[in-house]
Amino acid sequence: MNERIVLKVNALAPTIDAIDIFERRVRLRDFWGKRVLVAFFRHAGCPFCNVRVHRLQAKHEELKALGLEMIFFFESDKKTLLGNQFHRSVSPIPIIADPEKHWYDMYGIETNLMKSAKSHVTSLFPNAIKALLNGLPVHYMSGNESISTIPAEFLLDEYGMVKQLLYSNSLTDRMSVDTIFEFAKTGKVTG
Repeated sequence: MNERIVLKVNALAPTIDAIDIFERRVRLRDFWGKRVLVAFFRHAGCPFCNVRVHRLQAKHEELKALGLEMIFFFESDKKTLLGNQFHRSVSPIPIIADPEKHWYDMYGIETNLMKSAKSHVTSLFPNAIKALLNGLPVHYMSGNESISTIPAEFLLDEYGMVKQLLYSNSLTDRMSVDTIFEFAKTGKVTG
């Protein structure tokens, strides 16, 4: 088994060159000159992830006006992601389907059944209710989707350098929206 790559602050982020679910080419170098949030989610029916995407999507225009772009990854295939209105509505934010987990491996995304199980026991019900109340998809996994994938988020500067990262400790552990806004405004991270 290969050792998991773990990115570090002030390291150059792995180059992204992929086609998103909307058939657009997404290259990290095309985002140079802008700050970027790169976020890795679980599967298309994950309520934890869909609540997070919904919250970030609601802030998209404000963050874009501050010079911050977002790129989202899901371990689901393109057909699954395009199979519901919610993920189709996330555009213009790129969503990259990565069922082979190529980009997940490049960014060191963790798989940990114990962390996932603990989150499901402690937080699934309220997150599923929140997702359903917002009209977000909640369904079981299919294909190569995994119950043990743990989300991660990376803030990259104008040159593709990692300035802050969060390899989540649970399915509800995410960067604060305030931290993302502060980075969008100043290019600096606190704490």
